[in-house]
Amino acid sequence: MAAPGPPVTPQGHREVSLEHLTMLDVAPPDLVSLAADAGFDAVSLRISPATDGEQPWPVSPGSRMLAETRRRLDGTGLRVLGAEAIRLDGARAGWEPVLAAAAELGARYLNAISNDESLPRLADRFAELTQLALPYGVRPVIEFMSYKPVHTLAAALNIAALSADGRVLVDALHVQRCGVSLADLAAADPALLSYVQLCDAPRQPPAGQQPPRALPRGQPVSGGDLALEARARRLLPGQGELPLAALLGALPAGIPVGVEAPSLRLSGELTGPRFAARARAAAGQVLAQAAAPGQQTAH
Repeated sequence: MAAPGPPVTPQGHREVSLEHLTMLDVAPPDLVSLAADAGFDAVSLRISPATDGEQPWPVSPGSRMLAETRRRLDGTGLRVLGAEAIRLDGARAGWEPVLAAAAELGARYLNAISNDESLPRLADRFAELTQLALPYGVRPVIEFMSYKPVHTLAAALNIAALSADGRVLVDALHVQRCGVSLADLAAADPALLSYVQLCDAPRQPPAGQQPPRALPRGQPVSGGDLALEARARRLLPGQGELPLAALLGALPAGIPVGVEAPSLRLSGELTGPRFAARARAAAGQVLAQAAAPGQQTAH
């Protein structure tokens, strides 16, 4: 199966996806509808749990929800930019159903995560996954995250480079929290980069946050301030202090953008359609700023 090619979009238009973590309590088919109504070009879907104790959406191969999600994609014209998650620490036997579901949805990328502190072993597992993924036409991606063993850009790039066509996923929050410089991002091999997830946040990391009673789909409330911020306390693009226009300027021109901005506060204040519409508008403002001459280094 050939990997899906890039979408056909008007000249100068950058593909923008609604990432599932932004609204993880919305079922995959409904997220497709919300994203289409809000003006997104694509979605990224959580088709397998990324955290312990997380309640999965029933989108396994052959399921009614997977078929309905595919129907909504066809009806709206939206594509699936990314899917998640493959847990590299798990048994290989559990990988193929996730790959099959991602392929049926037409996902271009599949996020792989691991808590293995041995980076050589983690890299071997990622390479094994990329080999397994080749016939499915889905490219696994590795993401550097502030509270995971892969927490540097260099480590993520190395893991991707050692694999069979794996890529690196760039998240604006983790760029800031991992201390990645925009110069290093600009120097990275563009062939190893997949897409960028946008959100906003204060420049300084949070400290001493009171954990909420619960997170969507049973995600753990433990794990520390950085994990809690990433899962539930982000800001929409342009609402914080991150240099998002400069970040986009450091990445390959036209790289797809996903809005990953889960916020317990906003999800409690806004309906799903309003939240999705506000997220799309926020991304549009940042993209316009990044495209303006002389504005790539401005906040």
